[in-house]
Amino acid sequence: MRQYFLRLSLPAAMWNLRSLSCLLLLCFSVTTVAAQRTNSETTKWLTLNGDAPLVIALGGFSGLFPDSSYDAYMVAMETSLANVIAWCDVQLTKDGVGICLPDLKLDNASDIDVYFKNKETKYSVNGVPMQGWFSIDFNFKDLAPVTLRQGVFSRTPKFDGTQQKILTVLDVVNKVKPPGLWLNIQHDTFFSQHNLSMRSFIISLSRSVIVNYISSPEVNFLKSIVSRFNPLVTKLVFRFLGQGDIEPSTNQTYGSLLKNLTFIKTFASGILVPKTYIWPVDNSLYLQPHTSLVLDAHKEGLQIFASEFVNDVPFAYNYSYDPATEYLSFIDNGDFSVDGVLSDFPITPSATIDCFTHLGKNDKPQAKLLIITSEGASGDYPGCTDLAYTKAAMDGADVLDCPVQMSKDGIPFCLGSINLIDKTTVAQSPFGNIGSAVPELNVTNGIFTFNLTWDEIKSLKPAISNPWSEFRLYRNPKARNDGSFVSLVDFLTYAKNATTVSGVMISIENAVYLAKHGYGVTAAVLEALSNTAYNNQSAKKVMIQSTDSSVLKEFRKSHYELVYRVADDISDIESSTISEIKSFASSVIVTKKSVFPSEEQFLIGQTDVVQKLQSSNLPVYARLFNNEFVSQAWDFFSDSSVEINNYISGAGIDGVITEFPGTAARYRRNRCLGYKDRPLYLSPVEPGGLLQFMAPQLLPAAEAPNPILTDSDVVEPPLPPVAKITPAGNESIAATPTPPSGQSSVVAGVFTSCVAILLANLLIF
Repeated sequence: MRQYFLRLSLPAAMWNLRSLSCLLLLCFSVTTVAAQRTNSETTKWLTLNGDAPLVIALGGFSGLFPDSSYDAYMVAMETSLANVIAWCDVQLTKDGVGICLPDLKLDNASDIDVYFKNKETKYSVNGVPMQGWFSIDFNFKDLAPVTLRQGVFSRTPKFDGTQQKILTVLDVVNKVKPPGLWLNIQHDTFFSQHNLSMRSFIISLSRSVIVNYISSPEVNFLKSIVSRFNPLVTKLVFRFLGQGDIEPSTNQTYGSLLKNLTFIKTFASGILVPKTYIWPVDNSLYLQPHTSLVLDAHKEGLQIFASEFVNDVPFAYNYSYDPATEYLSFIDNGDFSVDGVLSDFPITPSATIDCFTHLGKNDKPQAKLLIITSEGASGDYPGCTDLAYTKAAMDGADVLDCPVQMSKDGIPFCLGSINLIDKTTVAQSPFGNIGSAVPELNVTNGIFTFNLTWDEIKSLKPAISNPWSEFRLYRNPKARNDGSFVSLVDFLTYAKNATTVSGVMISIENAVYLAKHGYGVTAAVLEALSNTAYNNQSAKKVMIQSTDSSVLKEFRKSHYELVYRVADDISDIESSTISEIKSFASSVIVTKKSVFPSEEQFLIGQTDVVQKLQSSNLPVYARLFNNEFVSQAWDFFSDSSVEINNYISGAGIDGVITEFPGTAARYRRNRCLGYKDRPLYLSPVEPGGLLQFMAPQLLPAAEAPNPILTDSDVVEPPLPPVAKITPAGNESIAATPTPPSGQSSVVAGVFTSCVAILLANLLIF
């Protein structure tokens, strides 16, 4: 049984659908289902036959529903490519009925232990003792009351109470009517030992049903049926298990058998291998160079399929938690393409194959979308470092952001927090003993940027952000302390010279506190913009962002775009409040939940906040987008591209603020956005659609609604004058110091060396 360890404390969003009409009516906002339109007609794929790779749905959409349930199969059929293949793990009951269940032990995916408490047994399976409820101990009619449940512990049990019955293979054929059928025979030897013939079942079934693929990890089983099937109709596939595991027929390891593909070709048309056979990973979860297996298999005339693709389990850090990027490395790397992928989330490879393959970074955007970074590409490198900014520019970000902080000697620089403990290694440095509490900043223990000089700050190492470490999701550990801090002048100079970057966004927070303590942050920003000649040019957009209206009013005489950030989740906004915002801002940033509110990570609806602001000519940007699946509502299927699509195509926002700009940039170029009729795998989900298919007792607990944004939330007194404070030891410095001249002269060297370091750290496919 696959027992993944993540998402133990968050519910999972799954569809529990009773009919195709429910799926089309409630779960998607489109009414026309587009046929598969891959670019296979114009592009030669590097598969064995030159066709686009296949998507094989493991037990249907088992990443959301109970594996092998009717709902899982139906959703997979309707949200995947038109030629999607339905995968069924075949088990035999005591009376020889073939059923679809992912494991020999029925209790791994059903509630059979509730109905037959005393029927637990123990058997040897390939020499390994196993205890549980086995299909061979029950006639099919005995299983009538048994219902399916989610067998992966880290996924939601929210849809387990919906009476999904065990399906026979014929049920899948006749009720689901999949475009293609793949039967996996995992334990022929075990069933034979108990006088049940999987061979007889398969041959009998094939007389009335077209089976497109039959796989097994047992050589003798495939040999026993090879002469009974026409390879033009039914392809036999040898399934490889772990390289050190023993194949029971030959008593050889699967690693040994891998070296003799000529032998495999005598009884199979293809092989199915774990994805690490093709792209190995080291013990640190980083990719190693790909093997020659795909090319070797194709040379032998064997199709090759890759397995173990899931969206909600960590994969190689090289993929930046983006499942589409992982699929692309198997099907669109320029060297080879596997012939198909086996996935728990078939919507993702479907969209990847049809929408994201064969794209170039210079391809024309298919959607109007402004991509704004959050501390650069901070999902891959420590935020606000030269590496993070260079990676963001390379990935296709439009606007680079700099959250401005002030050093003790008055140098404005980029860092995501005024508290150095949050973003640097200061706690482990010689300055680690100067921590203090500042209630005005809501910090109980901090070492602040204004406690250290700029030279002292540069002596520290940056620290990569790990916002989801409680789920054991960590970002690029090898680079967790890489990169150098960047002054505001250096940042502006780099962005000005970066040809792919269209603008900058400077974020200013805590200005009132800083002014009271002698730091004129708004004046320092204006000075830096002037020193780098942003104040008299129009080639680069300049955005000034703050949660404080008083800060933005300081810039009203400039030609910059003033961006008001609504920090809290809101459910609505008053008309008078919009008018007030327009008096000091020209665009607005809102949280994701202010667009799509959720309860227990399930979408419950959509607000009209975006539409109200846009109707008043205020562009709306949403934050914060991450690739890690735990950051997304379950409705987005643990797929960052699906989430972005919902906010762009479903809510109509004008831009995203993201820590992974590469994902948004690729989404913006995808060809499916140009289709007249969007396929369901690239159509926005209807908010709240999932709730209608949960058992009443399992619905998310209702939460208090988010507040309405009112005038009192945005109206503030003017910024106080910058206090004139005489320096006293390490406590304070003079007001409004000017950045030293000549800072920009070092930026070229800093960022040029940064590019070399960055390229050395990136895996280029």
